[in-house]
Amino acid sequence: MRQRPFVLSTDPHAPFPPAGSAMRDPDGLLAIGGDLSVPRLLNAYRHGIFPWFSSGQPPLWWSPDPRMVFRTDGVRLSSRFRRQLKQSPWQVRADTCFDRVITACAQSPRPGQHGTWITSGMRQAYIDLHRQGYAHSVEVFEGDTLAGGIYGVAVGRMFFGESMFSGRSGGSKVALAALARRLSEWGWPLIDAQVENSHLHSLGGCLMRRADFLRAVADLVDLPSAAGSWTQRFGVLQAASLSQLSAA
Repeated sequence: MRQRPFVLSTDPHAPFPPAGSAMRDPDGLLAIGGDLSVPRLLNAYRHGIFPWFSSGQPPLWWSPDPRMVFRTDGVRLSSRFRRQLKQSPWQVRADTCFDRVITACAQSPRPGQHGTWITSGMRQAYIDLHRQGYAHSVEVFEGDTLAGGIYGVAVGRMFFGESMFSGRSGGSKVALAALARRLSEWGWPLIDAQVENSHLHSLGGCLMRRADFLRAVADLVDLPSAAGSWTQRFGVLQAASLSQLSAA
């Protein structure tokens, strides 16, 4: 394990050090510096690495051990919430308002967190990825109101979740469950959730050893899946249909 983070070169195509060599304290810190260009971000995700830093810091790159993941057939909703969903008018779509979703994620308060790690530079970087067909949003609508959403990065048949938000109670849960439903139908087995927390556990998230995660990612990112908008492919999913999911 490294005693200090690797300093990245200014070349956006330069390789990262092996993710398995990340520091133990803080857990998963691998590299520092570089930029948030599309080539560098795609290179990072392909190797199980993601950026996470606060305003005023240089880019910090992480690969924690263990890794929080969702099996796409394993997202769980509570029995009470599923009963509520049976009468829900909400509809779920994809890639119809990526900018609104990432902005809402940046503005959502988080327990114990002051400010946001989704800085203006980070926001623009993922908008650039979205415009090139690699970053996607799943959006929950109540009429014209955005009730919740999630966004992340797709490479091959691997989805790397970045952030989600609720504009209405339960909106983020529906966004995650709908994303998992579609990915499972498409044959994508995993959603990366990055760092463990109790809320993700309650929705069916589980821990995976970094070595196992990296092996899975190496296989999945090389499977064929064309970049581009998910709007047509995802279609419209009725939130009420998610009431059939298993209970948490």
